[in-house]
Amino acid sequence: MKPKKTELKDAFLKMNHIRLFEEKVAWFFSRGMIHGTTHLYVGEEACAVGACAALGADDMITSTHRGHGHCIARGIDRNRMMAELLGRETGYCKGKGDSMHIGDLTVGNLGANGTVGGGIPIATGAGLSLQMRKVNGIVVCFFGDGALNQGAFHETVNMASVWNLPVLYICENNQYGMSMSVNRSIKPDDLSVRAAAYGIPGETIDGNDYFIVRDAVDRIKNHVMTEGPALIVAETYRFLGHSKSDANKYRTKDEIARWKKKDPIKRFRDRVLAEGWLKTEELDALTGQAASDIEKAVVFAEKQPYPGIESIHEDV
Repeated sequence: MKPKKTELKDAFLKMNHIRLFEEKVAWFFSRGMIHGTTHLYVGEEACAVGACAALGADDMITSTHRGHGHCIARGIDRNRMMAELLGRETGYCKGKGDSMHIGDLTVGNLGANGTVGGGIPIATGAGLSLQMRKVNGIVVCFFGDGALNQGAFHETVNMASVWNLPVLYICENNQYGMSMSVNRSIKPDDLSVRAAAYGIPGETIDGNDYFIVRDAVDRIKNHVMTEGPALIVAETYRFLGHSKSDANKYRTKDEIARWKKKDPIKRFRDRVLAEGWLKTEELDALTGQAASDIEKAVVFAEKQPYPGIESIHEDV
């Protein structure tokens, strides 16, 4: 079925927003304007945008330490995101939360999390809340391959299975937990076999293809809402290091180059042009709009004040 133009334009715009936002964050970090650390989502854009495209207003998400892409895909304010990263008081956490704690309940984003697997119990609790309040929605829980070996995953997925909670667990397998290759930390080649231990559906998909991700989430959503949890493993790859303190010496240039040929933004562009769904000039205009939007976010953030010293004990 031919997708609607509005969906295609929104998806392409959001993927470009994510890519350009992250590149701008990297630029700020390299100049000492963002402190602490940050984990960039470049190369994984189709996972967040594809999954969130299948969600409705009553659905929620939980995120990870690599959470900027999920935030933008779910539609939160890019200006306030940038303000937070630059430590300004109009940021989502009043400039005190930095990169790994952005969320917005008004759009169903329960927040990023600096702990590996930390969002999994939160998503499961949110699923219990939806069930008890009889809300027709689901929780999409994003996490990385490194979290698959956390006790939090096994304990809470088991709980969600027993209670038939409406939680869709999406493992973004970007092939590395920090510098540890998934091939050295988990024996099965197909990570989705973990689902069988809990009696829930599990499948592995191409996480760098927007259409595959969107269709998978859309297809499984009704089951999750009515029957209980499911697991999707989205195979993807981060083009940059684990974090900004990563020397990136554990991966070969050839490996990175192979995955860059699967760039989700380029694949989306090539597909819609080949199908005749959008024209070159339409895509170029959206790319330009994304660049303008990110620059506007930077201008907004740089004009905002820093938190006053009198607020140092607030929210503690």
